[in-house]
Amino acid sequence: MRHRPDGAVLVRTYPVTFLHPHTITSHAHDWDQLTYAASGVMRVDTVDATWTVPPHCAVWVPAGVSHAEQMHAPVSVRTLYFAPRLAKALPRECRTVNISSLLRELILHVSRRGALDRRHRADAHLIGVLLEQLSNVTAVPLQLPLPRDPRALRFAADVQRRPHDGSSIAALACRAGASRRTIERLFLTETGMRVGDWRRRVRLLHAVRRLAEGESVGNVASESGYASVSAFVAVFRRTFGTTPGRYA
Repeated sequence: MRHRPDGAVLVRTYPVTFLHPHTITSHAHDWDQLTYAASGVMRVDTVDATWTVPPHCAVWVPAGVSHAEQMHAPVSVRTLYFAPRLAKALPRECRTVNISSLLRELILHVSRRGALDRRHRADAHLIGVLLEQLSNVTAVPLQLPLPRDPRALRFAADVQRRPHDGSSIAALACRAGASRRTIERLFLTETGMRVGDWRRRVRLLHAVRRLAEGESVGNVASESGYASVSAFVAVFRRTFGTTPGRYA
């Protein structure tokens, strides 16, 4: 977002569709950013975590936070940029949030307008409605916290590259240049998650992407290593608070 907040234009937009996979390298904005996945799946990466963004969800990135974006094409995203501190109901850290049907239509409508200037009555009204709707969004646990230690980061990158690799944690730790005990300690300390739970979260987030790409729940359950669809659905619901069908 090259424009700096000028006091009158409080919301700007950037609607874009990618037909092929695309990476936007690490950058930061002077504006707060809300990026909605109108279709397809994208991912936002910071030094602390990654956020998967399937349809019906959006990712909130406050001003000044360096982040990269991975577009898993085909994907259509609608990004709204808010003048800093305008959306006071949202936190000063990244979040993946649910988008209601009303908020979805509002985001699409504002994206078609291009920008909202508070000096225009219709725009001022839209800004108020938009902020009111944003105050009611709920967070979705589609984030994956990342460790800082180089050995743990190598382990994490290996798992993310090959989420369904059946190698043991000990074998993966060895490839990363550490013992299993060291990796277990680092993940618990630096991510707040047990390494086995972290690895399971990687697989489930990969499942979210596959579901959004049109793969059946049965095939995704099998790919994720579950003996039955019911077992997969149970773990999915326990982790994300909803069924896989929401992302299918």
